Amino acid sequence: MKKLFHVLVISMTAAALFFPGSVFADDPKARAIMQKVDDRDDGDNMTTSMLMILIDKNGNKRKKYFKNFSKDYGKDTKRIMFIEKPANIKNTAFLTFDYDSAEKDDDQWLFLPALGKTKRIASSDKSGSFMGSDLNYSDMTDRELSDYDFRLLKETKLKGKKVWLIESVPRSEDVIEETGYKKSILAVRQDNYIVVKAKNWTEDGGYVKIMDVKSLKKIEGIWVSTEMLVTKRQGKNVVHKTELTLSDVKFNQNFEDDLFTIRRLEKGL
Repeated sequence: MKKLFHVLVISMTAAALFFPGSVFADDPKARAIMQKVDDRDDGDNMTTSMLMILIDKNGNKRKKYFKNFSKDYGKDTKRIMFIEKPANIKNTAFLTFDYDSAEKDDDQWLFLPALGKTKRIASSDKSGSFMGSDLNYSDMTDRELSDYDFRLLKETKLKGKKVWLIESVPRSEDVIEETGYKKSILAVRQDNYIVVKAKNWTEDGGYVKIMDVKSLKKIEGIWVSTEMLVTKRQGKNVVHKTELTLSDVKFNQNFEDDLFTIRRLEKGL
């Protein structure tokens, strides 16, 4: 599905499996909707600036500024992002090879300049926090629709727009372990097939993550979520929040292939 820093839309989607309140077979109508979400045009050769604000339970804020790049290679996508500031973590960088094939695991690498080394993100680590945010490493790559069962719950309105509410449940324990999510409810806008809100139940700790798209704009003919809030809750308590804002969004840029390499990852901006 369309990925976070690429279009700033989290599709944190979650043989029937037993989870609280969810025992169902796959719903063809819901799957057809999710296929259109997956097939939606998200542009190519994209560059953006991104502000990430981390907010703790006491309201304290930390800001991180990123420069992001992405390029399609057929059905595969390569993405790289660099931290521009604060200065103490400048050039911390993240590289993703997102493969369309369900038979091939996506590749991810994180470069930490303070250590002078690049770490490959193993599948077992992808449920971990991405750069201290309320996103997981697994949120930074597309999900395979074949890994999930979907059910259409109802049609309703959200912020004046018609949406479908779709429940999503993983088909295997391996997917739950890798993504960190055991179930999701997604709100998909009917006019553009954007996931504009998602409620995601985590595997551990009894946490719920709620993603809410605050601003959605059409840029060069492509729908882009330019502002988003991710809230992590435990029961009624807010544990942490992450605000994300995109600016300077541009498509159809000229990127050399060597931009999306480990060597470039370690070189910095």
